[in-house]
Amino acid sequence: MSEVEPTHVVPLEAGAGPENPPCPACGEPLFGWVGAKPGLAGPVRRCESCGLGVLGEPAGAEEALRDLDRLREGEAVQIENRAGFACSLGGAGWSGLHPGTRHLFTVESVRRLVARRDQVVKQRRWVPGAGLAATWQTLLNSVTFGRNVALGAVRGQPPVPAEQPWQRRIDALASIVLAIPALLVAIPVELAGGLSGHGAVIRIQLELF
Repeated sequence: MSEVEPTHVVPLEAGAGPENPPCPACGEPLFGWVGAKPGLAGPVRRCESCGLGVLGEPAGAEEALRDLDRLREGEAVQIENRAGFACSLGGAGWSGLHPGTRHLFTVESVRRLVARRDQVVKQRRWVPGAGLAATWQTLLNSVTFGRNVALGAVRGQPPVPAEQPWQRRIDALASIVLAIPALLVAIPVELAGGLSGHGAVIRIQLELF
C-alpha cells in the first residue's frame, strides 16, 4: 500500500511582502481582488482572514477606524458587508464599491478594529430592505457599463456613470427594463444571505468592554 503524502498548510503570513501589505484590522497580508476601475481610489485588496477590503494603498488601523466611524449611528455602525452573498456574486460589480470609499468592512473586521479601542460587537442585525436594494443593484451592475446607476437615481447614492453618452442611455434603459427581473433574482439571494449571516447590509451594535 502506498503511503499518503502529508498535506502542508501554507500560512497566510507566507504571502507577506511589498505587494501584499498587512491588513489594517488583523495584520494578515492583503491580496489582490479587483483591479483599478473608474471612480475608485485604486485597485482593491482583500484580507483572507478577516475579510476587510482596502482600495488603494492601505494605511493603518486608525484610518480604517475613522472610516468606520463615518458609518456610525449612535452606538451602531451600518456596513455594506464585503462577506455578503451580494459581494461574492457581484465581484467587481458589487454595489459596495463606491467612489471615495477606502475600506470595505465585514463583521469580523469591525470586531478586530474596535477591539483596539476597548469595544466589542454586542449585536449584529441584518437590514433586509437595504440589503435587498444592494443585491438588486449588484445584479444590475452586471449588465450596465456604469455602476450603481439605479440607486443613484432612486436613492441619490453616488453612481459611476459610463464614459460615453450612448453607454449612459443604454444603462438607463437596461435599469428600467431589467429592474423587475433583477428584483426577482435578488429576493431569494438576499434572503438566503440574510438567514445564513451573509446579508448585504449589516447593522452592528457596539459597546465598551
